[in-house]
Amino acid sequence: MTSRKKQHLPSKICPVCERPFTWRKKWERDWENVKYCSKKCSKTKQP
Repeated sequence: MTSRKKQHLPSKICPVCERPFTWRKKWERDWENVKYCSKKCSKTKQP
């Protein structure tokens, strides 16, 4: 991924807190599988 401005980064909505979150460098290789915005949300995920 090339350098982008923050406003042009891809984003998703967290199914737990329902807030939007944007792409992060640490998710670069696994962005397709990222579902939750934080570790807290992934621990409290709904069945």
